[in-house]
Amino acid sequence: MSWTKRAGEYLNEVRAETGKVSWPNRKEIQANTGVVILTVAILSVFIFLLDRVFLFVLGLLLGRPGA
Repeated sequence: MSWTKRAGEYLNEVRAETGKVSWPNRKEIQANTGVVILTVAILSVFIFLLDRVFLFVLGLLLGRPGA
């Protein structure tokens, strides 16, 4: 079997499998996007605060308070 026939067969199988996928609707995508944005915002604040605490503790250990 030539590579062009195999490639064509592969693409036909991909198209058939793609048709079986349960795609989310617009409302589900918007809800999931909101969850992702909120999660990223919360984690960003948490990591920022953790960084500030580590910076303060490191400053105390090195004798540079408030660094």
